[in-house]
Amino acid sequence: MANTIILWRHGQTDWNVQNKFQGHTDIPLNPVGEYQATHAARLVADMKPTAIISSDLIRARKTAQALADLNGMPVNIDARLRETNCGNWEGLTGDEIRAIDHANLKEWSLGGDNPAGGIGDRRSEVGTRAKAAIEDFLNGKDGETLIVATHGGTARAVIGMYLELPIPFWSKIGGLSNASWSVLTHSPKGWLLTEHNAGSIPEPLLGVESGASTTNAIGGQDGAAVIPDSVR
Repeated sequence: MANTIILWRHGQTDWNVQNKFQGHTDIPLNPVGEYQATHAARLVADMKPTAIISSDLIRARKTAQALADLNGMPVNIDARLRETNCGNWEGLTGDEIRAIDHANLKEWSLGGDNPAGGIGDRRSEVGTRAKAAIEDFLNGKDGETLIVATHGGTARAVIGMYLELPIPFWSKIGGLSNASWSVLTHSPKGWLLTEHNAGSIPEPLLGVESGASTTNAIGGQDGAAVIPDSVR
């Protein structure tokens, strides 16, 4: 039997609401995020997961634990599932970053593989480490339905890696709402993205960028780069 990978984004944090880049900064779930994780866990449990792995950051761990509390499975922690290290951008909004590092932000938001925040992770590095964490866990296993509690940017990078998309195309993959998920299913054709941003009626993508519309768009009204899915 083929394996299935469910990429589950963490619940809401205060920095999501404030549209700040979180990256490796260990921001906890806020009360809304705790509710989202608990609510979503009931739906995720219905997909009959066989294992749970999670980023070591508390917002992902707490989301994963909401599922573990229902089904009694252990949560296997792997730091390689962390969000992008955003370097000098962490804790800043899109507007604040544009004011000090516009060129790098524009290149990155349009799909470039430049280091986030000047000294942080490249997209390729995030995708490589996160996919390795998943592959190491699935090695020698078959018929698994693996829950991967992770982050919006990391989920996008994993999808890009499994679908074998060129890195500049990863930015065309829409973002995940808090506590929503995407499903990768293996088939004779290889890996397929069979669900994306699932789990609820359409919701705003909180944390897209400060002051922007809630749609995933490139290019603001003034021509400035709009972050398609800020690293959360």
